[in-house]
Amino acid sequence: MGTLIALALIFAELSLLAFGGGNTILPEMQRRVVEVHHWMSAQEFSALFALAQAAPGPNMMVVPLVGWHVAGWSGLLVSSLAKFGPSSLLTGVVLGLWRRFRDRPWRRVVQTGLVPMTVGLVAASAALISAATSTDLGLAAITLAAAAAMLWGRLHPLWLLLGGALAGLLGAVVG
Repeated sequence: MGTLIALALIFAELSLLAFGGGNTILPEMQRRVVEVHHWMSAQEFSALFALAQAAPGPNMMVVPLVGWHVAGWSGLLVSSLAKFGPSSLLTGVVLGLWRRFRDRPWRRVVQTGLVPMTVGLVAASAALISAATSTDLGLAAITLAAAAAMLWGRLHPLWLLLGGALAGLLGAVVG
């Protein structure tokens, strides 16, 4: 199967599975591009994800970066259309139905059931990215400190990014 077709199939499927936001599909995206197709290493995937998160725009900017890394500009275009097209069309259809049945009691049950599933998928994404980037004890300590600060503190994420960058710089200078 050609690379562009593989990119299209992977991201079209992931597009339809992204319940609760794009980050919920990160573990499967990483598995496909790293373990199944061997298009990049786990560290390269994490670096692309970090770059995408640092850039302004949607949180799924990692998709065009993966496509570009794998197949250049055509990969960027194919992966972007495949990821954002199907879910956008499905969202339009479902939104119309959701509004049509707004007074039905089953809507609350569906919403209640989707919450733990979404939380679990987001937690799996966080674990995957943390494992791929925490390649030594120092990086693991920075990751744990940032996670603890996010969970129990009220720090803005940009302060955590700055702290992690300074810690990494200090580690590079000292080490």
